[in-house]
Amino acid sequence: MNKNYNIDERGFFGRYGGAYVPEILYKCVHDLQEAYLPIIESDDFRQEYHNLLRDYVGRPSPLYFAKRMSEHYGCQLYLKREDLNHTGAHKINNTIGQILMAKRMGKTRIIAETGAGQHGVATATVCALMNMRCEIFMGKTDVERQHTNVERMRMLGAEVHAVTTGNMTLSDACSEAIRDWCCHPQDTFYIVGSTMGPHPYPDIVARMQSVISEEIKWQLEEKVGRNYPDYLIACVGGGSNAAGTIYHYINDERVKIYLAEAGGHGIHSDYTAATMHCGTEGILHGARTLVMQTPDGQIKEAFTISAGLDYPGIGPMHAHLAESGRTNVLAVNDDEAIYAGYELTRMEGIIPAIESAHAVAALKKLSFKPTDVVVLTVSGRGDKDVQTYLNNKSFAKEYGDF
Repeated sequence: MNKNYNIDERGFFGRYGGAYVPEILYKCVHDLQEAYLPIIESDDFRQEYHNLLRDYVGRPSPLYFAKRMSEHYGCQLYLKREDLNHTGAHKINNTIGQILMAKRMGKTRIIAETGAGQHGVATATVCALMNMRCEIFMGKTDVERQHTNVERMRMLGAEVHAVTTGNMTLSDACSEAIRDWCCHPQDTFYIVGSTMGPHPYPDIVARMQSVISEEIKWQLEEKVGRNYPDYLIACVGGGSNAAGTIYHYINDERVKIYLAEAGGHGIHSDYTAATMHCGTEGILHGARTLVMQTPDGQIKEAFTISAGLDYPGIGPMHAHLAESGRTNVLAVNDDEAIYAGYELTRMEGIIPAIESAHAVAALKKLSFKPTDVVVLTVSGRGDKDVQTYLNNKSFAKEYGDF
């Protein structure tokens, strides 16, 4: 096992990562590589960032003991409630940090991609806060199934571009955002929403989200008398909430890490987004990573009921951690995720985002001891997915009253 899990000076996690960008973007990416560490390690950035996390985002997010679910699964289950952040998900942790970077680099226009819409809403929110122009790229399929979040972005002053290429979901939105960046390299800052893209974005996003595991450490100390769990569980698409959940525990071998990716209709079907089960090494959106692709290197369309996990790649950090054996990756199918979402809703009164429901579904696939401390990150709230739950309620028949 390769136990060097950290990023190197070239932006690689093992053999994954790097920066594979068109020539027109080379200077933008290189400037960001040179600027990001001096900015985020400066005292004035840290003070402004943490003040906004506290006073604007509402951090720390609670670590909630889920009593009924704990009894059901025979463990001590704690939920990290990122769904209670301002805007309803973990995404705001990252957008706050990146827009502060953009200001310090003199950029005046912000672009972003989004799938489920939570990153788009978080980006539009911080642009309104900082009085900066904002344009969001979102696949037409996701615009239709996440209409409420689209309207939230527009209310916040963002221009939303519906992308009509490919299968019109997250991967296509990423491609269109990169094309736009190529056309406006001087004044535009691309706020990437997950641990994907060219170096230094995977490292930037992981660092911004690491506040999640930083809080888990002291919250567990208060609640159980030690600062580490036996199990960490999170959903993983591009990988931002998963990176934040595990960041301060990656080198702590006492902690077992389980990540749930979207199996769609099953990993043996043509309708899946389980990249770490079905992907092979390739280049996607500026990084070398695991990619769902044909034998001749054409990107396959990912499929899942979850707009936020509908991506045919994975962040290079997660590709390396999975390959090295540090993380255990479970494929959760659509029906399992819907069932788990209803289970958490009916047992704890918490409606999770479909993305987060994939993490909840992982509980059924594991065996625990009563003394095991399990921390599961609820990455977002389920308001945006109510119609999806209702459209697929047959997957959760025992939670009836339909």
